[in-house]
Amino acid sequence: MEISFRKALWKAGYRYKKNALNYFGKPDLALRKHKTVIFLDSCFWHGCEEHCRMPSTKRDYWVAKIERNKRRDAEVNEYYQNNGWRILRIWEHEMTGGFDDVVARTINILSDKEQSKS
Repeated sequence: MEISFRKALWKAGYRYKKNALNYFGKPDLALRKHKTVIFLDSCFWHGCEEHCRMPSTKRDYWVAKIERNKRRDAEVNEYYQNNGWRILRIWEHEMTGGFDDVVARTINILSDKEQSKS
């Protein structure tokens, strides 16, 4: 799904850096021109309220791990918001349940940012 998402943005003319290690929080996509970072969040690893199912073994470990991930996500969100960047977090279930809608919504958000500069 991530590759298809990236290809759709590229085809629409949006250039990005993927898996941007030099950006805080290592976003999946960083669009510097648009001051936007995009994270494609797995329902399990990022603790989706609807779909995250904790393993029955080593439950304490997994609960703590997912909670740490959620705290880190909140810290990353705050960092970008405080620095004037737009941050988009797209859940795995959004991609599988309505891929075309997610792409269209993302492009609309990015194009709104462009129009607000003019």
